[in-house]
Amino acid sequence: GSVNGCPASPYNTPPYLPAVLGGKLTDKTLCMTAKQYASIHYDVHSLYGHTEAIATMKAVRSITGQRGLVISRSTYPGSGNHTGHWLGDNRSRWGDMKNSIPGLLDFTFYGIPLVGADICGFRENSTEELCTRWMQLGAFYPFSRNHNELIAAPQDPTAERFSDSIRTISRDALRLRYSLLPYLYTLFYQAHMTGTSVARPLFFEFPNDVSTYSNDEQFLWGSGLLISPVLTKGATSVNAYFPQAIWYDMRTGVRMETVGGTVTLNAPLDIIPLHMRGGVIFPTQTPNTTTKASRLNPFGLVVAIGDGSHASGHLFIDDGESTDSISARRYSLINYSYSAGRLSGKVALANYKQADNLILDSVRILGVSYSQTLSIKLNDHPITTFKLDTTTKVLTIALPSSGANKQVMNKDFILSITEQ
Repeated sequence: GSVNGCPASPYNTPPYLPAVLGGKLTDKTLCMTAKQYASIHYDVHSLYGHTEAIATMKAVRSITGQRGLVISRSTYPGSGNHTGHWLGDNRSRWGDMKNSIPGLLDFTFYGIPLVGADICGFRENSTEELCTRWMQLGAFYPFSRNHNELIAAPQDPTAERFSDSIRTISRDALRLRYSLLPYLYTLFYQAHMTGTSVARPLFFEFPNDVSTYSNDEQFLWGSGLLISPVLTKGATSVNAYFPQAIWYDMRTGVRMETVGGTVTLNAPLDIIPLHMRGGVIFPTQTPNTTTKASRLNPFGLVVAIGDGSHASGHLFIDDGESTDSISARRYSLINYSYSAGRLSGKVALANYKQADNLILDSVRILGVSYSQTLSIKLNDHPITTFKLDTTTKVLTIALPSSGANKQVMNKDFILSITEQ
């Protein structure tokens, strides 16, 4: 408002008032009739954060010469081209954690894929159980940050008031996130190129399933990873909905027997249920303590076999810093496909030269039906380091990490599996 109050005007006191913080449009801002360069404040209020993000990103790139990162809580349609978004001052309450999921998915509609809530809550003091569950969920926010106000009790998992349990569980959740960074980063590449989403409501992928329309307690990364967090105090299970598709438990690789309905999943405090959709190939990477260190580690592939014994996926790699890696085509793009025992990697572009020094050292295939002795070859060279679990129906293959037969990321390959 103003120290002298705002003048009487339908802009300052409109006949219809949305549910705004403070109960009035002028709360914590200017009078709506205040004159600015383009128009009165009523017309440009929502553009302030948007234009601020544009100016900030320009400054970051001008100063550093690199891509940079800007995060705002005041955004507008189109802001996603310049900034990510965090959902603002939430509270350390179970209901606020639950509400972060529809908040996250709302911004999918606004074209802002890099979004997340303050993990463990911004205001008030989080309990250890709440913060543990929120660290698990927050590991799968596209923008993942534990953040609270100065007057609140420390809530970093390493805080002295917490036990070792939360530290172990948080580390495990974050290592899962880091192992999936190649899949997540590729989703951001696709969002940049085509406008598709990163975190998705279930009905984006299953629009004909009416049971997905009101589901605001689960979400997907891309088309393939289903995240079903615990959102209730004291709960050790989750009633998760599985749309009609093939689904595998991410940890065990075991195929779900019931789909097209709700399943009660075991979820003790150290587990967040995660499931991989059949038909999708997930690029992974051995995690390290930082993203910079992780980028140097070997890659892996998780093949979740779908209908007709098929699966496909993609991997985008660049230096993670350049502002023009896409426009200058300084990146690598690999397309993967699997069909009936044959996994291939086809390099569509190999312009990120550092990928010549990165290797693919593991393949995990979920949903295999082999029962006999296997012959596995990588580019016609025999592979003898593998394990077939006929109970879980998971085949784990270790590829050479050195020597002439190692598989570098910028090279095509064929991995063949046959029963002898």
